[in-house]
Amino acid sequence: MKKPFVLWFKEISNKDVHLVGGKNASLGEMISKTNIPVPDGFAITSYAYQYFIKKNGLEDFIKKKLAKLDTSNIKMLRKLAKEIRSAIKNAKMPKELEREVLKYYKKMCKRFGKEILVAVRSSATAEDLPTASFAGQQETYLNVKGDELIERIKDCFASLFTDRAISYRENKGFDHFKIALSVGIEKMVNSVASGVMFSIDPNTGFRNLIVIEAIYGLGEYIVQGKVSPDEYHVFKPTMGVVFKKIGSKDKMLVREGNKTVEKSVSNKMRKSYVLSNEEIKELGKYAMLIERHYGRPMDMEWAKDEDGKLYIVQARPETVHGIKTERIIRKYVLKEKSRVLLRGDSVGRKITAGKVNIIKSIKDIGRFKRGQILVTEMTDPDWEPIMKMASGIITDKGGLTCHAAIVSRELGVPAIVGTANATKRLKNGMDITLDCSEKEGKVWEGTLRYEIVEEKVERIPETNTKIMVNVATPEEALQASLLPVDGVGLAREEFIINDHIGEHPLKMIEENRADEFVKKLAEGIAGIAMPFYPREVIVRFSDFKTNEYANLKGGKKYEPKEDNPMIGWRGASRYISKEFKPAFRLECRAIKMVIDEFGINNLSVMIPFCRTLEEAKEVLKIMKEEGLSRRKINIYVMAEIPSNIILAEEFAKYFDGFSIGSNDLTQLTLGIDRDNERLSKEFDERNTAVKRLIKELIRVGKENNKYVGICGEAPSNYPEIVRFLVKNGITSISVNPDVAIKTKLIVSEVEKNEK
Repeated sequence: MKKPFVLWFKEISNKDVHLVGGKNASLGEMISKTNIPVPDGFAITSYAYQYFIKKNGLEDFIKKKLAKLDTSNIKMLRKLAKEIRSAIKNAKMPKELEREVLKYYKKMCKRFGKEILVAVRSSATAEDLPTASFAGQQETYLNVKGDELIERIKDCFASLFTDRAISYRENKGFDHFKIALSVGIEKMVNSVASGVMFSIDPNTGFRNLIVIEAIYGLGEYIVQGKVSPDEYHVFKPTMGVVFKKIGSKDKMLVREGNKTVEKSVSNKMRKSYVLSNEEIKELGKYAMLIERHYGRPMDMEWAKDEDGKLYIVQARPETVHGIKTERIIRKYVLKEKSRVLLRGDSVGRKITAGKVNIIKSIKDIGRFKRGQILVTEMTDPDWEPIMKMASGIITDKGGLTCHAAIVSRELGVPAIVGTANATKRLKNGMDITLDCSEKEGKVWEGTLRYEIVEEKVERIPETNTKIMVNVATPEEALQASLLPVDGVGLAREEFIINDHIGEHPLKMIEENRADEFVKKLAEGIAGIAMPFYPREVIVRFSDFKTNEYANLKGGKKYEPKEDNPMIGWRGASRYISKEFKPAFRLECRAIKMVIDEFGINNLSVMIPFCRTLEEAKEVLKIMKEEGLSRRKINIYVMAEIPSNIILAEEFAKYFDGFSIGSNDLTQLTLGIDRDNERLSKEFDERNTAVKRLIKELIRVGKENNKYVGICGEAPSNYPEIVRFLVKNGITSISVNPDVAIKTKLIVSEVEKNEK
């Protein structure tokens, strides 16, 4: 049987990758086996490429050139690659091959009743396989017609020998002649819009997300990075559009006749979304179908024609995250020791090393560089931007419930707090190792070796008591969702408001930007809820204190000065106040948007610092007015004030359950300011008075068939508290992600012994 030089897309499938390359095989597969709209076309096979090389005697020439190659010598690589490409471009297309190609092109023109423009796309025969990414190494030519087609095919053949392609194959150990080139000839879509799409989040590997990028005009500018595109996220389980961002899109590449020209995008178009929600969902549907058909995450290109029809013009396996399937947990082990410089309370069971950067004032945070170890007296919410950049954090002051400890724990950054004199003992630029692998944190001199021991998550036992996690940000949620936990016991809105919004809600209301606040808050909440879907995610409404709200942009105008904000205007009393009620309504609308518009219905909400039954009734009334009733969503109350437990029977009539905030409950039971380092030794959640209150709440919860969980710091810090809670029959224990596995193992052991 004669080896074919040309095949219609409809004649090929994924079985023909060796013949037509990954891109073309994929297009053929979609045309022949799915209902996904793909432009018509045909493929020049790898046989044709090999025939072209052989007929022109190019193989020996290329081999001799490559024999001299040293890929570390950039100048030599560039020179040799250029010589090879020139030889291919100047070679003659064999007559029989040229006739065959033009015959297929003319048949396609006849089908459409005119001479058509085509896209000429390279498709390497080892390209777009799950373990190799040759994507973008070979050329694409747009708006090609007539005899120009032959020249462009030769250009595609030559693009197999770009500097980058040669270097990649050399580094990967691929034989240059085991990889051939096929060329796809695809009817041009006269794109009014185009873009790329992934059936997985390409940045994180999160598989329940479809990420779409869109620009005006032809797709070349998005691939080349010349234009900042719109970005849209679709949540697979519900097909809700959960995130939309307008890109700058200041220019576009458009077709005029048989040429492509660059044009400016009007101001109105720049400020508009390229795609409607319906179009975003339609593309999302295609992504799902393509992924389902191939059985793996996919990377696609799409185009929208002047009639508004959407096409998939390319599909290939996503090669970064698509083949990663194992879920593991990590344990850090120090392999050598030196001199201990400092000791303190360790936060986060990790080890890290880096250079010291002592920052004494918030004014100096601009001096901080990513990857350094932040050393300071103490932190507050204003420090969070550099806390996220730090490889580790050390403070002079604070205990296990101070701001630095709580934030670093939730960000997954190891920290040692309460060292007393780190800012005096350490010097800028010193190399140190931060060891938080044990309860007592140690700062070691120099950079020490350490080991990360990994364990597969699947081995962890199931428990009757729910084990949940406290999560701060959408970024952290992705990693934490891989743990064998039952959901999120505490998602704080404060982190989203601080990081994603940064402005006081009343300022935004005054500036007619309420919708912006709602959208950004909803997107942040969705970012935490999605990775855990369908597991429950409990979102606590904002619990900033007055001094923290004042630190938001424009906040000082709306916040009073209080001597003790810890027991001041916060929580429920703030929500129902005449001054703040409009802002609380925005928080309610954000929750409603996540459920109704995004389709993410695994949310529950929690009211913090609710002192009285009257406050409870008033808050629930406002929520109901905003469409959040207990019929729609579980509404819990934080049990962090003794009155919540003394009147637990009465509070149970208004809420679906309780979540114990052990930090505030301990503070208010023992009368200790938890930010006061002089009293820090007296602050202990294991105190008998605190434990008696917790035991009583669990009893009332059981009698009234109500959820009782705990989301404070105590279970993260003290295994004995975990045992106490399980023995008393708590519904769920929410801990920081770094101790979730350890907590689950303790709970499993206690439950076995209690049988």
